[in-house]
Amino acid sequence: MSNGTISRWRSMRADRTRERTVVLNQLLLGVVALLAAVVAFSMDAIKVVEMLLSGLLLVAVLTGVALAVPWNRIHALWSALLPIGDILAIALLRESNPSAGYSLLLIYPAMWIAGTFGLPGLIVVNVLANGAYWLTVALDPEQSFAPVVILIPMMIIAVSTTSYLAARRATAQRSLLDAQARLLARAVERARRQEDMVTEVLDAVDFGVIRLGVGGEESVRNEAHARMQRMLASGISEQAAFAEDGLTELGIEATPLARARRGETFDGELVWYGRPGRGRRALSVTSRALEGTTGERVGGIVVSRDVTDEVMALRAREDLVASVSHELRTPLTAILGYLELVLDGDDLSAGSRRGLEVAERNAARLLDIIADLLAVSADHHGGVSLSVRPEQASVDEIVHASIEALTPRAAERQITLDDAGIEEVTAFIDALRIRQVIDNVIGNAVKYNVDGGRVEVGVTADVDHAWIVVRDYGTGISAEELPRLFERFFRADAVRKTTTHGSGLGLSISRDIVRAHGGEITVQSEIGIGSTFLIRLPLFEKGRRS
Repeated sequence: MSNGTISRWRSMRADRTRERTVVLNQLLLGVVALLAAVVAFSMDAIKVVEMLLSGLLLVAVLTGVALAVPWNRIHALWSALLPIGDILAIALLRESNPSAGYSLLLIYPAMWIAGTFGLPGLIVVNVLANGAYWLTVALDPEQSFAPVVILIPMMIIAVSTTSYLAARRATAQRSLLDAQARLLARAVERARRQEDMVTEVLDAVDFGVIRLGVGGEESVRNEAHARMQRMLASGISEQAAFAEDGLTELGIEATPLARARRGETFDGELVWYGRPGRGRRALSVTSRALEGTTGERVGGIVVSRDVTDEVMALRAREDLVASVSHELRTPLTAILGYLELVLDGDDLSAGSRRGLEVAERNAARLLDIIADLLAVSADHHGGVSLSVRPEQASVDEIVHASIEALTPRAAERQITLDDAGIEEVTAFIDALRIRQVIDNVIGNAVKYNVDGGRVEVGVTADVDHAWIVVRDYGTGISAEELPRLFERFFRADAVRKTTTHGSGLGLSISRDIVRAHGGEITVQSEIGIGSTFLIRLPLFEKGRRS
């Protein structure tokens, strides 16, 4: 874009702005004056009807002129005749009833002229508006001296001055935008130079980038990084930096930038800048080394991203989970205690004892789940810190026990649990943890199935791994939501709109349990057809095979 093109565009924009300003200002005054007259008439507050009609007629004529005249084709000074005429019209309206408050309408032409014609307009409009006001006051024999008599001209001066200053600021902003446009035009002309092109690209992103030389000096630093690193003092030291917990203060040599200068590489280091309290920011910083053609280190790249809002949102959610989990754990512990007391008695029938033992096992499992929720809330990286104590255990027995526990729930909706595909398999696993995973996966297959549906469960093994397959023929999951299925707290849109309850944590915790074993859990799904979950677990302890 050439300078001539910019000038023509700026001139056309100014012309259109002037025409819109004239029309809008006059229409606004006309509407307010008409409404004020209607209100005064309805309240029988008109003393001289002729003056009221004359003033309204003059406002109407001026409004028609504002709409009819092409103001972008004539000199701007001609538009000043309209607010001057409005001052005369307002004076006529005031004469219809001096106590009706029509003098306040003088604010509109005062703002118009002061904002449009600068300092000369500010002076002229205050002379005209206040002159017209004091003239009507002097001609009113019933006018008594009161504070409002002085307040109105003071308001006119204050409002017109404010309009003038606002117009000056707007003009300065336009000048700044025009200056930036000229700089952009020159930058485009220099776009053939590779360094300028790279700088423009870096300045367009919302994450900070620093290019370090082999000695640790900064050779490239984009604007986004400058904004996020305002906490770096312009001296020999940096503002206080803290580790991920927000409490452990880092020394200058332990900050990400200092570590990157020493050649260290790291990924997603979370650092808080600023002491605890309001205004501190969290940055996620990544450092990568750059190598030359022969493999020697030639510098590094430091990328930083402001993640304060994300971290605070996660912490708020984790605090909620922790609070709810604590509230659940207390009564659940009491339930387990009373169950143990009852089971210690000798006066229970065999059937009652079996039922209470089932209740005790499920309560204990629920207590483990609550412990996992607390672990989720305490973790800051999105993973779950789970304790896993694997040993050789029968996978098929675990799956059969889970099916047996979930059969009553499935029967309520006439859902069939098919266990024909379960083979005898022994694997190196934590039986309680894997039971938690299977309960969750089969429970979801029942919960999100259709009434009268079917769930197929299979267990098999190959040379190194045990495989658990859970297939349902329920509602399925959309392709857009499938990648997010194992995210914490994620619930599909279709599920959120139903009465089916859930926390969105089950699959996330299940994935972390399986990965803690060295396995993996995957899913395939299609809307209206169903979902298939595949769980892979190691048969043997790592490094051993029987």
